[in-house]
Amino acid sequence: MAVKIPLWKKIVKFLLVIVVLVLVAATALVWFSGAWNIIFPSSEHDTKAPWIPADLASPAVLVFSKTNSFRHIDGIEGGNRALGEIADLKGWGLFASENGAVFNEQDLKRFDAVVFLNASGDMLGEDQEQAFQSWLEAGGGWVGIHAAGDGSHASWKWYGENLIGADFTAHILGPQFQRAKVIVESPEHPAASDLPNTWLHSEEWYSWEKSPRQNGFNIVAILDEESYTPVQKFMGNERDLRMGDHPVVWTNCVGQGRAVYSALGHTSEAFDTAEHRQLLANALSWTMGLTEGGCSLPPSP
Repeated sequence: MAVKIPLWKKIVKFLLVIVVLVLVAATALVWFSGAWNIIFPSSEHDTKAPWIPADLASPAVLVFSKTNSFRHIDGIEGGNRALGEIADLKGWGLFASENGAVFNEQDLKRFDAVVFLNASGDMLGEDQEQAFQSWLEAGGGWVGIHAAGDGSHASWKWYGENLIGADFTAHILGPQFQRAKVIVESPEHPAASDLPNTWLHSEEWYSWEKSPRQNGFNIVAILDEESYTPVQKFMGNERDLRMGDHPVVWTNCVGQGRAVYSALGHTSEAFDTAEHRQLLANALSWTMGLTEGGCSLPPSP
C-alpha cells in the first residue's frame, strides 16, 4: 500500500524547490549582469603572458579589458568590435587581451597605445603596474574608456593621480541611461578633431568629487547638466550628482607619454555612434603620436 505523504511535507518540499530556483536565478542574474565581482571582488593577477602574433602590424594597439570588479559585458563586446573596425580602417595592428601578464617590458614594446576598455578592479600586480608606468612615461599612449575611471582603481595611486585626476562618486540611476548634450570645450585639441561642437549621447553618466581640471588635466568635452537629470535614485533615496563643471573627456601628458580618458562606453550601442567612434580614432591617433599638438612634452632624456 502506498504511503501517503503528509500535506505539510509537500508544502515544505515545494517551498524548498522555489527557494532553490530563486537562488539559482539570482546567482545567474548577478553573474550575467556583470556584478559578480562587486560582491566577490578578485585580486587574481596573471603570471603567464599571452602569445602575441609576430606579424602584428605597426603602429599597434593593445586593448585590455580585464575585470576584477564590475564587468561591462555589453560594453566590452561593443568596444572590441568598434576598436577593431577603427584599427582595420586605419591599418593599425590590434591585439585584445584580458591577461594582465602582457604588462611586462618586452611585450609592451610591441605596442604604441594601450586601451583600458572598461577594465576594472585590482587588475595588475605591482610589477605589472610598474612596467606600464615606465612604458607610458617613456612615450607610450593610453586611452581609458568608461569603467577605467570608476572607483575600483583606488588602490593604484599613480594611476588615479596621473591618468584620471578625480575621485569617482557615482553614476546616474532612475533612469540609468539618459540622453545628454556633450559640449566640446577644446576644439583645437587633436582628440576633438572633426567632432561637432555639441552632440547628443545616451550613457550611464559618471560623476566625480571634483573636476580633473583642478588637478591640471586638459578638458576636451563637458556635459550640459541641464540636458539630463544628474541624480541617482535608489530604494527611495535621491543623490544629487551635479558637478557644475562636469567633464567627460580629458587628457594629460605623463612624462613623454599621452593619456586620454573618456566616460563614454557603458553599452555596446554607445560605440555605434559616429561621434564616439571619431573620438576614439582621434584619441588613439594622438596617444600614439600620429597627430601633433595637445601637449608640451619635456625633451627626451
